[in-house]
Amino acid sequence: MTGCPPISGREAEVAAVMLKQRQVWSNSAIDLEHLHSGFACALHMHQPTVPAGANNNLISHLQYMLDHPNEGDNHNAEPFAHCYRRLADLLPGLIKEGCSPRIMLDYSGNLLWGIEQMGRRDIGDALHYLACDPLMQGHVEWLGTFWSHAVAPSTPIPDLKLQISAWQQQFAACFGSAALERIKGFSPPEMALPNHPDTLFEFIKALKEAGYQWLLVQEHSVECTDGSPLQRSQCFVPNQLLARNSQGEEISMTALIKTQGSDTKLVGQMQPYYEALGCAPQRLGDIEVPSLVSQIADGENGGVMMNEFPEAFRQANHHIRDNPKGTAAINGSEYIEALERIGVNHHHFPTIQAVQQHRLWSELGDNTSAEGLEETISKLMADDTNFNMEGASWTNNLSWVEGYANVLGPMNQLSAQFHAQFDPSVAADPTATRTRAYQESLLHVLLLETSCFRYWGQGAWTDYAREIHRRGEELLGQTNFTTSAS
Repeated sequence: MTGCPPISGREAEVAAVMLKQRQVWSNSAIDLEHLHSGFACALHMHQPTVPAGANNNLISHLQYMLDHPNEGDNHNAEPFAHCYRRLADLLPGLIKEGCSPRIMLDYSGNLLWGIEQMGRRDIGDALHYLACDPLMQGHVEWLGTFWSHAVAPSTPIPDLKLQISAWQQQFAACFGSAALERIKGFSPPEMALPNHPDTLFEFIKALKEAGYQWLLVQEHSVECTDGSPLQRSQCFVPNQLLARNSQGEEISMTALIKTQGSDTKLVGQMQPYYEALGCAPQRLGDIEVPSLVSQIADGENGGVMMNEFPEAFRQANHHIRDNPKGTAAINGSEYIEALERIGVNHHHFPTIQAVQQHRLWSELGDNTSAEGLEETISKLMADDTNFNMEGASWTNNLSWVEGYANVLGPMNQLSAQFHAQFDPSVAADPTATRTRAYQESLLHVLLLETSCFRYWGQGAWTDYAREIHRRGEELLGQTNFTTSAS
C-alpha cells in the first residue's frame, strides 16, 4: 500500500460546508422569461483503481493502460487523458468567440486520486482551473457522485453515506472548500437508482444529509405515482422523487430526468441542444417555464466522445450565438435556482417514484412492515420474472447482481466486518476516522464496490475484486492498529 486517498477524517468540515444554505448561480445571466427551452449536458469521467501496479500496488487503470499499450483498447490511454483535461481549453476558446457554453462534470473519486497518483499535473491543473477559476465557475457545474463508482441499488446501505462523504472529502482536498460549496447536484454512477423502498429511502436520506439538493435520474428508472411511465414533456421539467420505506416514512428530492437513448452519441453529437430547439415552454403551477433537456454521457469513452464531441460542442455553441431563438445552454443548479427566483420550487414539480413501486405498494396494501414488504416482493417475483427490486440503470440489458455472487458475497461480508469493527469506536470518538487503520480498511471496502468489477463479466476484473477483498480482510484481521494515526 503506497499512500491512502483523502477519503475520511474531515467529515465535520465537509458537512459544515455542504449544509449551508447557498445560492451558487445568483450571478447567472440566464433570463428564463426570454427562453422557451434549454439543455443541460453532463460528462461522466471514471477510471477504476486496480491492484495491478508494481508489486500489485493499487494504481489507476489509466496507469495500467499506459503500461500495457498493446492490450485491448489500451492504446487509447493518452486520448482518454486528453479528454479529462480538454474542457480547460475548449471552454475559454468558446467564451472568447462570444459564446456562453455550459457543461456539468462528474469525475469519480478513483479518477481524481489516480490523477494525483500518476503525477499528471497537466490534468490536475486543468481540473483545478475548471473548478476554481471565477470565469469557469460561471460555465462549469461539478456534480457529486460516489467515490468508487459504486452501484447504489446493490451497495450495502451503511456504505452509501461513506461513498458520498469520501467523494466530498476527495474533491475538497483537490480543489478546496469553496469549490465544494458550489456543488448541489448528484450524479449516481451507472445512473443506477434503487427501487427497493428501504434502500431508496436511505439513499435519498443520505444525499440530503450530505447537503445535496437534486439528483440526475434515468427516465426509465422512475414512474408516475399511478405506475404509468413519464410523459415526454414531463422529462423536461424538474420532478420530485418520492421515497417511502417499509415503516411508512417518506422523504423526497428534486430530480432532473436524463432521457433515454445512446448516451455517447446523444451528447457526442449534441442531440440535447437540437431536441431543445423543438421544445416549448411548460406551466408549473401558474408560471410558464422553459423546458430543459438533460443528458449525461461518458466524457472519454468511445470514438464519438473522443473525436466528434469537441467540434459538435463548438458548432452547437456557435449556433446558439448566431441564432438566438430562445434556446440556451443551462446547467442543472443554474436552472433550478432560476426557477426559484421566479417563484417555482419543489412544491410545483410533478411527483415520481422508483419504477415498480406502484405495483409493490398496490400488492402490499396495509401490510406495512419490513417483513410484509419482503414477503410481497418475493410473491411478485415468483409470479412475474420481470419484476425485481435490483433497481434500474442506464441499460436494461445488464444486471449488477445476476452472476456476480462471487463479488457481492465478499463485498457484503467485508462491509459488515468493517462496520462491526469500526462503528463503535467512531461513535465514541469521531476523530477515529483519521486513523490510518480506518482509512486503509475503508479504502478496500469502497474499492470492492466499484461497478467495473461487475461489468466486464468473470475473469480479470472479478480477480481484481477477489484480491481487494483478500487485502481488506487482512487489514481488518490485524490487531493493535486502531490507534496508529495517518
